[in-house]
Amino acid sequence: FVDLEPSVIDTMKTGPLGKLFHPDQLIRGKEDAANNYARGHYTVGKNLIEPTLDRIRKMVDQCSALQGFMIFHSVGGGTGSGFTSLLLQHLNVEFRKKCKLDFCIFPSPKTSTAVVEPYNSVLSTHSLL
Repeated sequence: FVDLEPSVIDTMKTGPLGKLFHPDQLIRGKEDAANNYARGHYTVGKNLIEPTLDRIRKMVDQCSALQGFMIFHSVGGGTGSGFTSLLLQHLNVEFRKKCKLDFCIFPSPKTSTAVVEPYNSVLSTHSLL
């Protein structure tokens, strides 16, 4: 799990599902992307991409026959759209021949929580194809 907002990962660690995940696999940032693709991709996300890739490399080294990656995210917020786009770009460069299976949650126009969700979705779509 990766989230730029620290409180999400902290809640995950202390919640009822916290024991299901190894603490080293819960990666958190210092500030959130504020529902902004650009913050998740170009500013706040840039600070967290190397630690995230280091953890992924560590896990890949433990695999005897890596088949690919499964990515679950929403594209309405800044982390799910901006940071995940950045992460997928890096994974495509570093693990070019491995499959990447991407499960996206797109925002609903009827129950949107932020006015920028459609913009985040459009901006992230290019790197998801």
